[in-house]
Amino acid sequence: MTRGLILLPLLLLGCGTPQERCIQRETRDLRTVERLIAETQANLDRGYAIEEVTVWRTRWVACPRQPTVALPEGAIPPRPQMCLDDEPETVKRPKAINLADERETLAGLQEKRADLMRAATPAIAQCKATYPE
Repeated sequence: MTRGLILLPLLLLGCGTPQERCIQRETRDLRTVERLIAETQANLDRGYAIEEVTVWRTRWVACPRQPTVALPEGAIPPRPQMCLDDEPETVKRPKAINLADERETLAGLQEKRADLMRAATPAIAQCKATYPE
């Protein structure tokens, strides 16, 4: 119990200061655009994209136990059985892209980033003024 009380403030500190939370809130779209720029640039560098696809794999799993009636004393319980079951698995695979379209997308994202940076600058200054550290 005491250990939990000691760790609680450490977990709350991980959430950031009010100023950091304010800045994160104001720059959420900017971070998303920057992530998309990095992904698009990586696609151009590679010459193809990487997509995540969910495939279903058949695997042997332990069958769920059916409710059983009470066994008479001394009876041997039934052995567990195995069943085939389909389970999802996420795999990454290459995907062909149109490099010209990808370059246009990158240019558009870079323009959007510049617009978001201009809009975020006063918001960040406001966060720093409202929540000084």
